Amino acid sequence: MKRFLFILLPLTALLLSGCLYPQNKLAKNQVPNDQQLEMVQNAVDTYQEKKNGLLPIKTKDQDTPIFQKYPIEFSKLKELNLLNDLPGTSFENGGHYQYVIIHPETDPTVKVLDLRTTEEVRSLQVKVKFYRDNNKYPPFGDFVAPGVYELDHEKIGMDEPPMVNSPYSDQKLPVYLDEQGRVYIDYRKDLYTYLRKEEHSYEQGEDIRYLLTDHTPFVPAYSTTYTVENGEPVFSKAQPST
Repeated sequence: MKRFLFILLPLTALLLSGCLYPQNKLAKNQVPNDQQLEMVQNAVDTYQEKKNGLLPIKTKDQDTPIFQKYPIEFSKLKELNLLNDLPGTSFENGGHYQYVIIHPETDPTVKVLDLRTTEEVRSLQVKVKFYRDNNKYPPFGDFVAPGVYELDHEKIGMDEPPMVNSPYSDQKLPVYLDEQGRVYIDYRKDLYTYLRKEEHSYEQGEDIRYLLTDHTPFVPAYSTTYTVENGEPVFSKAQPST
């Protein structure tokens, strides 16, 4: 009997780590890889060729921020048999990522948005809206830059300033408010890193957020525009949260 238990326990552990392990916890569902991105990119390119330039995207409001504006509609790709299986990392297949398109008019490129970030930002936005509805103004903290304010976390019942996980590093990123009380993430820490470690031709006045999408699969969701001054990432003078 003891010998039977000795054999059974490792076998049980093996099963739990393999086919019995929840699908949304498998490694293939955690972080998008080059193969998954290439598979979707090829399908999008073929779709555009077959549809005379149209893209397989969902319709969003005109004022939707640019990195969330063009989510891929996988059903359109499957209708033309351009995808056999959805990426394991996609939300539609139990993953944490929404596949989106950037540069839709000039060079449609497939990237991903981490939906865990979306959940965190939306949760904060609900708290901000509740405060504003009851106090006339958003819970502004200190002035940071034109159109940029710290979020006074105590006003919305939080013990510490909220931070979100960066998709680009192990860093935690702060959040700020714009003049309308919209919550967005501050990516300056990551931009600072990429300005130094990657070759680029970005100049003052240009939107340097694309430096992040140039070198990674991830879009900087819920971001405002940044440019570069004296080698440093700074908030752009114009502050649309796009």
